[in-house]
Amino acid sequence: MISTGEMKKGQTIELEGKLYTVVEYTLFKLGKGNSEARIRMKFRNVRSGEVIERSFHTDLRLPRANLERRTAQFLYSDGDLFHFMDSQSFEQFPLERLTLGDAVNYLSEGLSLQLVVHKEQPIGVELPINVDIKIAETGPAYRGDTASGGNKPATMVTGLVVQVPMFLDTGDTVRVDTRTGGYVERVSAG
Repeated sequence: MISTGEMKKGQTIELEGKLYTVVEYTLFKLGKGNSEARIRMKFRNVRSGEVIERSFHTDLRLPRANLERRTAQFLYSDGDLFHFMDSQSFEQFPLERLTLGDAVNYLSEGLSLQLVVHKEQPIGVELPINVDIKIAETGPAYRGDTASGGNKPATMVTGLVVQVPMFLDTGDTVRVDTRTGGYVERVSAG
């Protein structure tokens, strides 16, 4: 059990028999002269992706989801299905695009990540802080462009668009921060 006052973004709980992840939360008071604090939270259903909003007393306790994390590897995507392999058991399984959310923008073949499992059922992934992705398309690099000469948009092979320095070109591999979607550094030239 976890108190609603101790919850934070990204935490997973069981609510009404379903798994929900905290998307955002706000502390507020009911009105002038009323010292009772409440928390308004938005939750995303782990399975369906549906977002709900609820308000709770700050001292209410909710059941924390018992989640397990396992090392896994991303293999390939097939339409809206993304295939992974558990690094311990070598078992392969698909997860739907809807379940993965924004994580699909960072998945490239062979990426090692954490698989989130609930009651032996994979429900999502946790990405590493930085991932290396190849640039699929970007504007040309012009003579005289330097690392401090500004940025340009680059489309990664995953479809993610990242602002990169002017000297980078199509085929280069760059490191991207999965928390912000921002460019970190060039890993290798194309």
